[in-house]
Amino acid sequence: MLEEVERWLARRSWSAADRPQASAQAVVKGTHGPGVSVVLPALNEAETVGDIVATIRRELMEKVRLVDELVVIDSGSTDATAEVARRAGARVVHRDAILPRLPAVPGKGEVLWRSLLVTSGDILCFIDADLKDFSADFVSGIVGPLLTEPDVQFVKAMYDRPLGEVAGQGGRVTELVARPLLNLHWPLLAGFVQPLGGEYAVRRSLLERLPFPVGYGVELGLLVDALHTVGLDALAQVDVGVRVHRHQDGQALGRMAAAIYRTAQVRLSRGHLVRPSLTQFERGPHGFVPHTHPVDTQERPPMREIEEYTARRAA
Repeated sequence: MLEEVERWLARRSWSAADRPQASAQAVVKGTHGPGVSVVLPALNEAETVGDIVATIRRELMEKVRLVDELVVIDSGSTDATAEVARRAGARVVHRDAILPRLPAVPGKGEVLWRSLLVTSGDILCFIDADLKDFSADFVSGIVGPLLTEPDVQFVKAMYDRPLGEVAGQGGRVTELVARPLLNLHWPLLAGFVQPLGGEYAVRRSLLERLPFPVGYGVELGLLVDALHTVGLDALAQVDVGVRVHRHQDGQALGRMAAAIYRTAQVRLSRGHLVRPSLTQFERGPHGFVPHTHPVDTQERPPMREIEEYTARRAA
């Protein structure tokens, strides 16, 4: 590991338990401090989204006033995700209702990009909607440094990721794809424990300057582009404990890995893959059957280049 990264780890890695509690953070934030918007991208997460929303509302909006806005962006759920989230106290916005002149494409990054148009906070905090045993520390832990450290602009959560009953074995795409890519090509980011984690808080002034890969590559893309835009010392991470969530099957992980690899490849060369697709195999009654899936290749431009966003921020 580079000496610069070792120094960064000592300077910009914290534990949620070591930093001020949410109530103290709310005092620091004060009435005229930066607004905080929490965004949950959700697709068929009716089983978990309600508990997450209820916890954030109770602990960080009612007991203390740390969070000003709680928005669930529904990506077209076919279950009761929207109803459950709304009943628990979130404002629910359908992805397709945001920037309707530009047809939405499937993907998490697409939803996160569009969320900038329907939120108002100076700080945006993204939380995945499939978390189980959710703690408000996931929000207060990563928002805290943005309230107390003026030079910090982007904070990732770090945590243990158990796989079933086995501790520390989650994050397979991280270990097999993202971490090798970062260590080899962006060694300044080698200190991030969970570079693909879906829980992070960012100043709007930075987010609106970054392009957003529309799919699984969004976390890697934002992290790499933030490094090039504001430098390593503006990035940080906070230990929030343990993250328990629904795990993807092996083929879904393969598609995720392909999208992440392509996101990295675009940033290395700004070129194009000759064949942006991935063929996987499933055993059928007469042998293995190939299934070919497109790899996410589209990216949304920095939000400040969108006319509707500029007009909304100027209003």
